[in-house]
Amino acid sequence: MRSRFVIPSVSLALTLALALVAGGCGVAGRTSEAAPIGSASAGAGSAAPPLPAGEAPSRAFDVATRTDTFTRDGARVLKTTTWYPRTAGKYPLVLFSHGLQGLPADFAPLLRQWAAAGFVVVAPAYPKTSRGAAKFDVLDVLNQPADASFVITQTLSGAVKDRIDPARIGAAGHSGGAVTTIGLFTIGRDERLRSGVVFAGTALGVGTNFIGAAVPLFFVHGDADAVVDYASGKQVFDALPWPKALLTLPGQDHSAPYQRESSAAYKAVSTSTLDFLRYTLYGDAAAKARIATDVKPSGVLDNRL
Repeated sequence: MRSRFVIPSVSLALTLALALVAGGCGVAGRTSEAAPIGSASAGAGSAAPPLPAGEAPSRAFDVATRTDTFTRDGARVLKTTTWYPRTAGKYPLVLFSHGLQGLPADFAPLLRQWAAAGFVVVAPAYPKTSRGAAKFDVLDVLNQPADASFVITQTLSGAVKDRIDPARIGAAGHSGGAVTTIGLFTIGRDERLRSGVVFAGTALGVGTNFIGAAVPLFFVHGDADAVVDYASGKQVFDALPWPKALLTLPGQDHSAPYQRESSAAYKAVSTSTLDFLRYTLYGDAAAKARIATDVKPSGVLDNRL
């Protein structure tokens, strides 16, 4: 799963490698066994306590950007880009994960838009799956939920800590980063997360054994995706026992709707996900109501939030 230019052999390697892991082959550093697709946990937790009703900022903030390097376990170097409002205040935090052979910069227009709406957006470049990685390793996707949680922890105590409300944290990701995001609610559950956004995702390797408090997830998938087929993404959506929505993008592919402002579906993706984040991290009921119209005319929404 490549974030910008897809190499068929890479997507095939991910499918095969993660299928093997899901079948029990394992990966270094992981001891938990991934649940197979379709096996949602019967013991999934009760709903997370709701946020107080609120209203997301209506203004557009000027956005600042910074880059930090965090190192986990002395070896996993995570160069991390943060987009955040220049105006002082307490904002929700969103952790974004790129796909295989991707970088945070590939999604800069979307992530900057989220930040301008009143979010701190933090995006690590993963050490073994990002473009330019010295030792590319598709199986390392399964170590990335722990990387993501580590980056959240470091950000909460780092240079922008005074801009973050630690009670309002979400995660999002594309392709291999969507696998990472799903993993944050399954094999690498981070209980700090109040919501998640899954772009062109699959649960291969991380399973659908969703654990912890039930929080809303928003799925987006093009039905012409030739890298992660639509059916595999919908399978995860169907297995999730929590509040959820699925935005289907007719005729859309794997990357353009999330990266290219010129894409016919980009506006539907950017506005609907932004209103989902406003709803789940600000408690903004009006934003929740707008999602149904945000997706028109480019998408079809199955809304079970």
